[in-house]
Amino acid sequence: MSETLNIGLIVGTTREGRFADRALEWFETKIAARDDMRYEVLDLREAALPFFDEAGPPAAKPVTSENARAWGEKLKEFDGFIVVTAEYNHSIPATIKNAFDYAFEGWRRKPLGTAGYGGVGAARAVEHLRLVAINFGMVPVAGAVSIGGADFVKASQGTPIAELGDHLDGPAKTLLDDMAFWGQAAKLAKSEAENRQAA
Repeated sequence: MSETLNIGLIVGTTREGRFADRALEWFETKIAARDDMRYEVLDLREAALPFFDEAGPPAAKPVTSENARAWGEKLKEFDGFIVVTAEYNHSIPATIKNAFDYAFEGWRRKPLGTAGYGGVGAARAVEHLRLVAINFGMVPVAGAVSIGGADFVKASQGTPIAELGDHLDGPAKTLLDDMAFWGQAAKLAKSEAENRQAA
């Protein structure tokens, strides 16, 4: 079993002028410095998922959208996910919910982390996203990055997040440490379950 985790870094908003690109640029420096995980950016702009319009949920029957099928298959490559998310009207952006609704097996029994941003650091969006993740049997980790308040205002006005100070570094490390712990735990448990079934 590989010790290196493969983490999907999901960019959750698709609108022009999104703040997500600034948050992503900063967070990539944190995850890239780790030697216990590699990552790939999964931009929902590029996934180009249609609004959910299937005869049934992916847990029950295969989806018909070619892009959605590709999305579901791609998710299976990863050991866990971190979602870079805004907060829209006290919840997650519709693009993120749609991305979850369009897959099933690729999410199951993997850790989920968040890097949120906005006036309150996307706190309410993160709460909702964690509830959605539980439905898929995922493990929402306790560690999280919240870029809010004055940090969000300054970064929105052009200050690079890396220049805001080092107070966000601790939460980023805690998030990634949690992803490493739960990612390895989930991989081991799934491997043991597969061995028992094969015996």
